[in-house]
Amino acid sequence: MQLIIPSESDVTSQLPLFIERVPCGFPSPAQDYVEDSLDLNKLVVRHPGATYFVRVSGDSMVDAGISHGDLLVVDRSLSAVHGDIVIAAVAGEFTVKELQTSPRLQLMPRNRNYSPIVFGTEEELAIFGVVTFTLKDHRHVRAC
Repeated sequence: MQLIIPSESDVTSQLPLFIERVPCGFPSPAQDYVEDSLDLNKLVVRHPGATYFVRVSGDSMVDAGISHGDLLVVDRSLSAVHGDIVIAAVAGEFTVKELQTSPRLQLMPRNRNYSPIVFGTEEELAIFGVVTFTLKDHRHVRAC
């Protein structure tokens, strides 16, 4: 697991946030369309002292939109609830899965090629944070 801790820098980058949603294409960069400025740090890091980033390896969560190489934003201050995507330790190994608390406690992959990880008690499961955002690199995506 590649762990990345956000810096405590006061430096922010304000980027333009456009009013119009983009169904396909890109709006004109004319100033009239700019609604506000957006600081990505403020958007994705709500609790800086409890947030870390981790890069994904593997394909067990592809049906949840999480792919190999994606960067996850993880918040340790949040209490994980049923349906959250979490970072957990299972038998000393870290994994990213969806938490299910009913009808039984288990970590669910989001790829049919993988099986759920079922637990007998909560003590067997150690959760290291709730995934709040996924950052993807779309540069490598090419139309066929």
